[in-house]
Amino acid sequence: MIRSDIFKGKSYAVLGLARTGLSVCESLLASGAKVTAWDRRQEPRNALAGRAEIADPLEIDLAGFDGIVVSPGVPLNTHPLNRKAHEAGVPIIGDIELFAMARPELPAHRVIGITGTNGKSTTTALVHHLLEGAGIPSRMGGNIGLPVLAQEPLPEGGVYVLELSSYQIDLTVSLACDAAALTNITPDHLDRYKGFTEYAFAKARLFALQRKDQFAVFGCADAPTRAIHEAELARRQQGKVRVADTKFWAQYQSDWPSLQGPHNLQNAAIAAALAAQMGLTREQIMSGLASFGGLPHRMERVATCRDILFINDSKATNPDATAPALAAFPPAPEKRIHWICGGLPKSDSLKECEPHFGNIAAAYTIGEAGGFFAELLEPHMPVARCEMLSEAVRRAVANARPGDVVLLSPACASFDQFRDYELRGEAFRKLVIELGCDGGNAPHVTG
Repeated sequence: MIRSDIFKGKSYAVLGLARTGLSVCESLLASGAKVTAWDRRQEPRNALAGRAEIADPLEIDLAGFDGIVVSPGVPLNTHPLNRKAHEAGVPIIGDIELFAMARPELPAHRVIGITGTNGKSTTTALVHHLLEGAGIPSRMGGNIGLPVLAQEPLPEGGVYVLELSSYQIDLTVSLACDAAALTNITPDHLDRYKGFTEYAFAKARLFALQRKDQFAVFGCADAPTRAIHEAELARRQQGKVRVADTKFWAQYQSDWPSLQGPHNLQNAAIAAALAAQMGLTREQIMSGLASFGGLPHRMERVATCRDILFINDSKATNPDATAPALAAFPPAPEKRIHWICGGLPKSDSLKECEPHFGNIAAAYTIGEAGGFFAELLEPHMPVARCEMLSEAVRRAVANARPGDVVLLSPACASFDQFRDYELRGEAFRKLVIELGCDGGNAPHVTG
């Protein structure tokens, strides 16, 4: 784990003891800090008993604490801790800020920060893959993989690649990334912000924290991202701000089996720019793009049966994220996609997906949004109202023909029927396998 003398003798309260919160406690304790920890669940409290004070920060005097470390999942816009900490003059921070504070004592390294509404996980994993393929020591963390404080420090010359959500950026005040990227900004998480403008500002803070001699690359397919790009272009040194060069990399995309679709072209172009900034050659980048295996639940190729391709894109929890998936399989020469969509809606329309309706052979709606989505889609395509994912998969398999794609890209959150998008994607994979598909060497599916 990462330790630092900067925390020695200081006092921190930690609220939320899931994986990240526990990693914070262990790092602080190992660094010689005094820790007061709290979680509603008894099990993680027991894991720290005898080593940390166990107390709810809402129930104790916060005077004298050096910081309160909260999970990104704590809704500070409504949580009473926000006001109490402010009145006590104690900063509320996250694990990424602790990492930023510890950086001066780590072996010489660089940090890449990647944010955006959609695509940041794939881009982060891809950059990590490119660096490791080129022999550069790398750690992947933040909003993906192991918490960064739980990982062993990199040797000199290593690169930390961090996926950063808006919540994590909100809890960070001193992280100046050597290179940073913004994939896009579309409406999301608006329950945590006063409006879309405030949400976009949260993303922009990652770049405001950088020095003018540090590097940034932008997707620039949407107006808010373009606005941040223009602001950074005005304040940075020449050559330190780039727009992802999708036009150049498009000529090679057919060689990347796990990076198909316009969204993945942008992800790849951003990753390539970041990798080049770290010193990789074009040849190293091209080799890494071709060998990248993709991430679970993000345009994941689950199986091929009867020449029907099954794609798990459960991570697409809003229409903006689903639209590129629908664009990834244009009709050739007939409509190919059997689209499974629905869940807990984040939007009252599917307008972002409308340009790609011509690619869809049929839609299969599920969950709380099922009826609403069906009404939106029925004027444009055949729709099967299925309610449950199992029925949608069964009916899609029955209707699909060789060359078609069965695509789970819900355009909704999962919480109406599943704990998270990962469980929803795993359920889809299991259903496909139960119907006779095992990842490519599968028997005929009878439906």
